[in-house]
Amino acid sequence: MQEKTKQIKSKSLLAVSLGRLVYSRTFILGAVILFAIIVLCVMANVICPEGYDLQQLDQRFVAPFSQSGLSFLFGTDDFGRSMLARMLYGGRITLLVAMVSTFITTVFGTFLGAVSGFFGGKVDSVIMRILDVIAAIPTLLTAMVISAVLGSGLLNTMIAVSIPNIPGYARMIRGPVLTVKNLEYIEAARSIDAKNPRIIFKHVLPNILSPVIIKTTQGLATALLSTATLSFLGLGVQPPIPEWGALISSGREFILTYPYLVTIPGCFIALTVFSFNLMGDALRDAFDPRLKN
Repeated sequence: MQEKTKQIKSKSLLAVSLGRLVYSRTFILGAVILFAIIVLCVMANVICPEGYDLQQLDQRFVAPFSQSGLSFLFGTDDFGRSMLARMLYGGRITLLVAMVSTFITTVFGTFLGAVSGFFGGKVDSVIMRILDVIAAIPTLLTAMVISAVLGSGLLNTMIAVSIPNIPGYARMIRGPVLTVKNLEYIEAARSIDAKNPRIIFKHVLPNILSPVIIKTTQGLATALLSTATLSFLGLGVQPPIPEWGALISSGREFILTYPYLVTIPGCFIALTVFSFNLMGDALRDAFDPRLKN
């Protein structure tokens, strides 16, 4: 009877967390918003088959919702290009850069934090001092310097956005690894001569995935804002490729006469960041051990 009770409890640990997540209105709202934005961006060529660079000079500065047809739903810019098309095609770029850069940050940050915490000593000191140097410089400034050195472009923007955030991930991982590496099951793995890489990737990392998942979800919002900021400053993705931050930059000279050129991409950025934050908060609440019964 006791063994059966223990099995139920051990199985319910993950089940309770997932149950909280599935029934979390915060997570569902964030997921629905993000899913809708992603679907719209993926279907951009279907919704706007004319593309994002079709110029119609006789349709310059058409106000949003003033004419029929999807092409004029969000109005047109100073070249008569559909703002809806540019928003959807631009969303592909912004979301791609944010997701890939966050993936790079998560992989390298998790690896460096795990190695630093697991081996300790000189390895820990060298890795953490290098990361401290990177962390000492403001994140946006570091991204700007990297982007200026490497040059603009899609790949370089991904690198520029990912590198400054690595120290935060590494520090977050290092703490749990310092705790986990001294537990009994790690000692048992060492007693059967398990190699260090096997211990790290099979026994240590799987037991500290919760903070990684939460940090990654929340990091997507930061990466998206950094991507938009670099493009706004002219250091990210370059025209004629549309990107939400670049669209704000190109529309700011018309902000007093045609404010929708700035407010529409700004709303898309805010809504996407809002969805990431909702999902991150819900994940944190679901996997917080202090909230488990």
